[in-house]
Amino acid sequence: MSSQRTAPIPIDLARGQLLASIDAIVATEIVSLDDACGRIAAETVTSLIDLPRTHNAAVDGYGFDSAELAAAPDKLFKIIGVARAGHPFDGVIGAGEAIEIYTGAVMPSGPDCVAMHEDCTRTGDAVVIAAKLSKASNMRPPGENLGKGEVVITTGQVITAALVGQLAASGTAQIEVARRLRVAVMSTGDEVVAAGNNAKHGQIFDANRPMLKAMLQSKQIEVIDCGIVPDRLDTLADAYEQALQKADVVISSGGASDGIEDHSQQAMRQIEASCAFWRLAMKPGRPMAVGRREKQLIFCLPGNPVAAFVCTRLLINPVLTRLLGGIVQPILKIGVPAGFAHRKNPGRAEFLRVVLVDEGDGQVLQLHGRKGAGVISSLTGADGLVEIPLENAGVDKGLMLSFLPFHERGL
Repeated sequence: MSSQRTAPIPIDLARGQLLASIDAIVATEIVSLDDACGRIAAETVTSLIDLPRTHNAAVDGYGFDSAELAAAPDKLFKIIGVARAGHPFDGVIGAGEAIEIYTGAVMPSGPDCVAMHEDCTRTGDAVVIAAKLSKASNMRPPGENLGKGEVVITTGQVITAALVGQLAASGTAQIEVARRLRVAVMSTGDEVVAAGNNAKHGQIFDANRPMLKAMLQSKQIEVIDCGIVPDRLDTLADAYEQALQKADVVISSGGASDGIEDHSQQAMRQIEASCAFWRLAMKPGRPMAVGRREKQLIFCLPGNPVAAFVCTRLLINPVLTRLLGGIVQPILKIGVPAGFAHRKNPGRAEFLRVVLVDEGDGQVLQLHGRKGAGVISSLTGADGLVEIPLENAGVDKGLMLSFLPFHERGL
C-alpha cells in the first residue's frame, strides 16, 4: 500500500495542468477530402478562388438595368437571351433589354439586378417588372462566400462535414492532417472476464474495455486492444511496457487506488513513468492516476464504469485532442435549473447523471437512474451530466447548475 498521500486535485486544475504540459505529436499525413471528415487539420488552408468567381443570380427571374426600371416602372423589356448555371450568356444586354436568368448563372454585361420571376409578367419575348428594385438586388457578388486567399480552415480545427463542403468549394482536393493517435486500452483485475466467456463465482464481465474502445472510436484514433491484465504487479508493469512500445497513450481501468491489490502506481514506477497526479477531487472518479514517460501518457482509470466514463469525457478526451494538435474547446456547460434536491460534502465536485425535463415555462434537470459509480444503467438514457461544484454542500430545487450534455443529446 502506498505511503504517499497527496491532496486530491480539482478536475479543472488537473485538466489545465496536463494540457499546459504536453506537446502535440508532430507527425502528419495527406488525405483526400473524401477521407478528411473527422480528422484534425495540420495546415491552414486558404481559398484558391473567389467564391463565387463572378457576379451571379441569386434567384430565378430576369436581369435588367435598375435605373431604366426606376425611370419607367411600366417599361416593357425585350428578352434577348437565356443564362443558366454553367451556361453563361455570351453577349451584352443593352438598353431596354433583359435576360431570362436562373439561380447561380453568371450575370452578363449590362444588367445590375435580377427580378424574381413571380414579380414579372411575360408576354412572348417581352417582360414587365412589377417590383421596385435597386442596383445589386438578388445578385451575389464575387467572393460573397469566400474571397481568394481567405482562410477556410486553420491548423488544429476538426474537419466537419460543413468544412469539407467549404474546402471543396474553394478548390481544395486534399489536406494535411494529424496522423492518427495510437491509444492502447486494457482492463485489470483477476475478477474480470470478457463477455462471451463463462463467469465463475466472484467474477464479472469486462464492461470498461468495450465501453472505452467505443468512446475512443473515431477517425482520429487507432485503438489497440490489450485485453485483460491479472492483478499482479510484474504482469501489469510488463503490460504497460508492451503497450508503450506501440502506443502514444495507454488507458487502463481498475487498480487505480492504493489498496493491496491496486498496482497501477507501482507498475508505473517500475517502468520509470512519473506520476503527474493521483486522486481527483470529484465524484465519481476520485482514485485516478496519470503517469508520464517522456511524451507518452498512462491514464489509470477507476474500475467503476461510470467513473471511467466520466473521467474519460472530462479529462482524457481533451488531452487526446491536444496530443493530436487540435484546438481544445472549453467543455460545454449550459445553465439549467435543478428540478431536484441533493446533499453532499464540500471539497469534492460531483457529476450526476441527469435528464432534461419540460416543466412549466422551461426545462429543468432531474436525476436519472440509480446512484453509484458502478451503475452503468445510470448512463443509458441520460441526457448528460450535471456538475455540483466542489464548494457546494448540496443543491436545492431551482438552483442554477451547469449541465454538460452528452453528444447523443445534440443534433
